[in-house]
Amino acid sequence: MARVNEMTDAARAARTASAVDAAVAAARELGLEVTDAAVLHDLFSVVVRLEPAPVVVRMPTVLPATETLASLARRQSDELAVTAWLAERGVPVLEPSPLVPARPVQRDGFSMTFWAYVEEAAAEPDYAANAERTAALHTALREYPGELGFLATADPDGVDAHLDLLAGRPDLLPAEDVARAREQWAGLAPAVRSRAAFEARFPGVELQPVHGDCPPANMFTGVDGLRYADFELITLGPVEWDLATLGPELAAAYDRGAAAAGVRGLRPDVLEFVDAVGMLRAITALALVPQLPELAGYLQPVVEQWRGMR
Repeated sequence: MARVNEMTDAARAARTASAVDAAVAAARELGLEVTDAAVLHDLFSVVVRLEPAPVVVRMPTVLPATETLASLARRQSDELAVTAWLAERGVPVLEPSPLVPARPVQRDGFSMTFWAYVEEAAAEPDYAANAERTAALHTALREYPGELGFLATADPDGVDAHLDLLAGRPDLLPAEDVARAREQWAGLAPAVRSRAAFEARFPGVELQPVHGDCPPANMFTGVDGLRYADFELITLGPVEWDLATLGPELAAAYDRGAAAAGVRGLRPDVLEFVDAVGMLRAITALALVPQLPELAGYLQPVVEQWRGMR
């Protein structure tokens, strides 16, 4: 009957162990001394701290069906480039390691990036304050000269592929929900796929580099202070994208930060659009449950909220 939990504990442990082995081997090939490796995080990515070299290695392991090693490496290259650029300008970020070349490294089926180790401080996140700080990040990113794809982080091909997968997996999402999601996506997809279509739908909205992956929830509390982190979904888009689905309280906090920075606040119609896209991306992420079984529990409240929005 139900076949949701396809990734067994043993398979998960083997995947993690393989990622650690790949990180250690790649680091040694790059000339780093490695006598120990500890897993810091293991969810969508395996994050490994190496010792004695002050280096952290991150390897995405839960990926959409449309992602290839080549496309992942392109995203990782963008992340390394933008974080190095921000660090050079004094913006507090988790930085690429200066001990190895700032490029993705592929080994044993993993694509990994190397980061300078920063000691983490124990602290509860203040999401409202982080949303307010996001406006300052956007101000800095406006000047980034690198070329980025329009709303590449939305991954419209991935949404299509996940909807197709879910159509054959009623144990993950019932058929009536899949049909409703397809209908909603049909109305949103043109403005996600095409910059021209987006600009026609939302005239006058400036596009710029944005973090791409909920920066209020992706700030690292180091012993030396807060740092912006996890730029692996950096993209060109409206600033509203970085506040999608976070709700009115955090939107208001962002607007306070924008006013202090002297830049525009969030536009309600654009926020409504990115909220809808973000909600559908969360729903279609159920297609990743076979790779990450606990994701089903995380997403169930989102599914219930979405069903209540009829």
